[in-house]
Amino acid sequence: MLITNAALVTCNDSREVIAHQAILIRHNKIAEIGDSKALEAQHPTEEKFDATGLAVTPGLVNAHTHTVLTALRGTVEDWEGDVIYGYMSPISYAMTDEERATMAMLGCLEAIRSGTTTLVDPFRHVPSYGKAMASTGLRLWLSESCADIDTRKIRHGDYSEDEAFGAQFLDRAEAMIESLHGSHNDRVRCQVAAHAPDNCSPRMLRRLLDLAARHGLTRTVHLSQSPGEAKAVRAARNATSAEYLDREGFLGRDLSAAHWTFCTESDIALLAERGVTMAHTPASISRRRGMHQAKLGLIRDAGVRVAFGTDNMTEDMFQAMSIGSILHRTGRGRATEGGVAPGPQKILDAVTRDAAGSVGAEAEIGSIEVGKKADLTFIDLNTPAMRPVVRLVSNIVHYGHPGVVHSVMVDGDFVMRDRRVLTVDEPALLAEAQAVTERVWGRMIEQNPDLAKTPDPLPWFQI
Repeated sequence: MLITNAALVTCNDSREVIAHQAILIRHNKIAEIGDSKALEAQHPTEEKFDATGLAVTPGLVNAHTHTVLTALRGTVEDWEGDVIYGYMSPISYAMTDEERATMAMLGCLEAIRSGTTTLVDPFRHVPSYGKAMASTGLRLWLSESCADIDTRKIRHGDYSEDEAFGAQFLDRAEAMIESLHGSHNDRVRCQVAAHAPDNCSPRMLRRLLDLAARHGLTRTVHLSQSPGEAKAVRAARNATSAEYLDREGFLGRDLSAAHWTFCTESDIALLAERGVTMAHTPASISRRRGMHQAKLGLIRDAGVRVAFGTDNMTEDMFQAMSIGSILHRTGRGRATEGGVAPGPQKILDAVTRDAAGSVGAEAEIGSIEVGKKADLTFIDLNTPAMRPVVRLVSNIVHYGHPGVVHSVMVDGDFVMRDRRVLTVDEPALLAEAQAVTERVWGRMIEQNPDLAKTPDPLPWFQI
C-alpha cells in the first residue's frame, strides 16, 4: 500500500514534521518515505490510501495498562481507601475466563479508537484471554503479574507468604510464554512481571529473574504505588521498595517500573543508576488522588526514561499526554533555559519512542522510519480541536482526543479505517461488556461480604 499526501510526525532522531509525504508499505514494514508526488510516480500500481488532511504519527504505545479493569470504570475513581487490594484484586478473581476476555477486548476496542497500536498489559490469568486480545489486531506485550503473598488477603492485613499461591502464577506465566510469545506474526510478545514489592518474596523475585533470563524477556513491576506498600515493605524487608528490589538484583535496564509515587530522592538516584524506565500513568493516578505527587522533576533531571501509560479503567492516551504534560511541567518548574519543559515533542516521545524503548522495541516501533513496523495512527486535522494548525505536535499533545483519530494501522493492516473498527463487532461487544460487568460486581460482593457496603450505591444505568 502507498499512503499519500500525509503530514508526517516522524518522531525520528531529528523529530521531523513534514508535509506532502508518502509512505510505501511492503508486508508489515515501512519500505520507503518521500515526497508524495515522486513516490506516486515511482509506484503507479500500488493500492493507495489518500491521507489528505490527515497527520500520520507513529502508533501510540501504552506502556502500562490493565484492560480487564474496565469493569471498575466509573466507581473506584471517586472512592477513598486502598482500591488496589480492596477492589482491583477481588474483581479479577470474581471473573470467569470468558468474562475477562470480554473486558480485555473492551479495553482493546477503546485503545484502537484512541489511536493506540501497542498495549503493555501485566495482569492475572493472562493465558485465558491473551488470544482474545490478539484477535483485535493490536500489538501486545503481555505478562502474568506474579505474587506469592495472596493479594486477596492483604486488605485484611495478612502478608504471609504462600508458596502454593505463587506457584499458580509461575505456572500461568510459563503457559503464557509457551502459547503466546511470538504468536500472531510476532505481534504478541511476553514480559515477566512481579506484581509489586509488597506481595513478592525474595524467592519469587529470584524465580522471576530466572524465568526472564531463560526466555530472554524484558520485565515489569509496580513500584512505590501506595502508602500501604511502602509500610509493608519497610516492615518486612527494612527497606524502601526500590532498595528491596535492588538488594534482590531485580533492578536493571530491562525493567520498566510503574508509578514511583512514594520514591525517595535516594530511590530515584538508585533507579536512574540502574537504568530502570519509569512507566508513568499521570491521568489515572491524578484522577483519584489529585495531581500525582511523584518527584517528577527529580526523575527527569536524573535522566530517567519516562514512558506513559493509562493504567486502570481507560485506554485514552490523549488524556495521558495532556495531563502528563501539565504534571511534568509542574514537577520540574516552568522557568528553564530553553523555555517550557518538557515540550510537546518530549511528551509525544513518551507515548512513542520512549514507550517502545520500555519494552526493548525501539528498533522496531515508535517512529516513522524505513525498516520499522507499519504501526501508524492517522489524525484528522479537519476537526475543530485540531484547527488552526500552527505547531502540529503541540495541537496533538494538548488538544487531541479519541474523536480526532481517523484510522489506525498495525503491522501493515488497518484495524480501524475511516473511523470504522474492522476487527471487532463493536455493538455486540459493548452490550456484552455491560452485562458482564453487572454480573461480576454482583458475584464479587457475594464472594466478599465486607465489600457489600460500597461507598455509594451502584444503580446500573438502563440504556
